[in-house]
Amino acid sequence: MARFCTSCGSPLDDGAVFCGKCGKSMAGAAAGGGAASTAIAPVEAGLNQNMAGALAYVTIIPAIVFLVVAPYNTNRFIRFHAFQSLFIGITWLVIDAVLGFTVFLWMLIHLVNLLLFVVAVIAAVKAYGGQQWKVPIIGDIAEKQANS
Repeated sequence: MARFCTSCGSPLDDGAVFCGKCGKSMAGAAAGGGAASTAIAPVEAGLNQNMAGALAYVTIIPAIVFLVVAPYNTNRFIRFHAFQSLFIGITWLVIDAVLGFTVFLWMLIHLVNLLLFVVAVIAAVKAYGGQQWKVPIIGDIAEKQANS
């Protein structure tokens, strides 16, 4: 009998412990049937943690919302990505301000903006994949904040 993920509906391999698509644990789903599908309920009322972690990188607004709104601010994975997104945004603003005030380095603003944009996109893709990818220096600070 074919098994499907109770969270996203993807087909599961025989003996799978985690869903290959969304990463949810299938503990208790091995028995199959309706009882297993009610045993594994998503924590969030609409967004799974991978999607919320990826959305935190869109701008700093979702990151702030995820740190304030109750179901999301208790999840360590979402808190990590929200803090990392905030720190990337702060770094972006500081570097733009410093390079903008210098006469010879203002041309580097576009290169730095592109680099930080690529870093944010990579972090969002990794978060969507369920990974906790740490940006150098910023990731360690975000991890400390998420664990506190």
